Amino acid sequence: MDMFGLKSLLICALIFIPLERLFSLRPQQIFRKGIVNDLIYATFNGGIVNLLAGLMLAPAINAGALLIPMSLTNAISGQPTWLQVIEIIILTDLGVYFIHRAFHAIPALWRFHSIHHAVDEMDWLVGFHLHPVDLFVSKSLTLIPVFLLGFTTEALGIYFVIYLGHTLLIHSNVKMNFGPFKWLIVSPQLHHWHHANERAAYDKNFAGQLAIIDAIFGTFNLPGDEAPQKYGVDDPIPKNYFGQVGYPLVPRQNLPKRPAPGGG
Repeated sequence: MDMFGLKSLLICALIFIPLERLFSLRPQQIFRKGIVNDLIYATFNGGIVNLLAGLMLAPAINAGALLIPMSLTNAISGQPTWLQVIEIIILTDLGVYFIHRAFHAIPALWRFHSIHHAVDEMDWLVGFHLHPVDLFVSKSLTLIPVFLLGFTTEALGIYFVIYLGHTLLIHSNVKMNFGPFKWLIVSPQLHHWHHANERAAYDKNFAGQLAIIDAIFGTFNLPGDEAPQKYGVDDPIPKNYFGQVGYPLVPRQNLPKRPAPGGG
C-alpha cells in the first residue's frame, strides 16, 4: 500500500473507531481477535487488485470502449454529476447483487467468498476482509460497464468515496437500522444479518448499498430490531492471511475437519 492508501486507512480508523465507541452494538475491544489479519487485508488487497486490474482489464476496457457509441458516452458524461453518481450506484449495486448471489450459490465461488464470512466479530475492518480473487472478480464485473459508459472522473471519484464509507459502515460494530429508510438503503443491521451464522439468515441481503434490490428479488431479511447472536461460518477456514488466501485452492479431502460442538 502506498502513502495515499495508508493515509486513507488512517482517516477511516479516525472516523470509525470513535463511531463504534459511541454507537456500539455489542461490547468489543478495538484490538479484537483477528485484527492483525484484517489489517493485512486492508493493507495489501487494494494494491493487489489494482495491479491485476491494470494488467488484465485496462486493455479490455479500452477495446470495449470502441464499441460504445460516442453519442451515448457524451450524453452520460454531460449529465449533472449528482445524477451520474446516483446512476453509478444503481448500476453497480445491481451487479453486486447478482454477482454476490452467485458467490453464495456456486460452491467453487463460495470457497473464495467464505473467507469474507469467516470473521467471528464484526467491525469496520471486516469491510476489507475479502479474498483477492473475490474482490477482483466482483469489482471487475461491476465496474467495467461503468467505465465503458463514459461516466466522468469526478462522478466516479465521488462514488468511490461513498462506496468505501458505506461498506465500512455496514460492517461496523454499530447499532443502526436507518428507520423508514431500511427498505431503501443497506444498513449495518441489515448487513450484519447477512453475516449471521444462523440458518434463517442464509442467502439473504445480497445488495451492497440499495436494500430495495433485495426487497424486489425476495431476499430482504430484517427481523425487527434484533441483531444476530453469532457470526462466521462452519467451514474449516484457517485463521491466518496466507492460509485463507490458499484455502479455496486446497482439495476438500486435504482440509482439516472442524471439531463437532463440544469437541476438543
